[in-house]
Amino acid sequence: MCPGSFDPVTNGHLDIVGRASRLFDEVIIGVLINQSKTGLFTIEERIEMLREATASYSNVRVASFHGLLVDFCRAQGAAVVVKGLRAVSDFDYELQMAQMNIGLSGVETLFMPTNPLYSFLSSSLVKDVVKWGGDASAYVPDFVGERLVTRLKQN
Repeated sequence: MCPGSFDPVTNGHLDIVGRASRLFDEVIIGVLINQSKTGLFTIEERIEMLREATASYSNVRVASFHGLLVDFCRAQGAAVVVKGLRAVSDFDYELQMAQMNIGLSGVETLFMPTNPLYSFLSSSLVKDVVKWGGDASAYVPDFVGERLVTRLKQN
């Protein structure tokens, strides 16, 4: 299970998903539905972009969820959560989540160090760059970059 909000998907996300797809028979990308946040893209749009971005992986599928990640993992038959770590600050938060998840349900967490090319990358940063007219094409798939530019021009 590779969970996240993916608003939008970045090349950093795709690096983790691609690496996980070589380790596991199946990888599920779990798109979190967070009712307390309004994303730039709808859940349906994020799922569509993720499916397009991962179409070359025969063992990757995309689904959305709300509530506890461990409940979604149990429902999907996923025993391992894969999380990319960019920095020590990510580890502090993710370790707490991993310990809670294993305590709640026995779901293990595998931490993958992010490719150094993407160690600074986040969806929020990409959105800010595009919002202010910068070029984020090196950090997202081309079709995602095009959709970002179009969406941010509308807002």
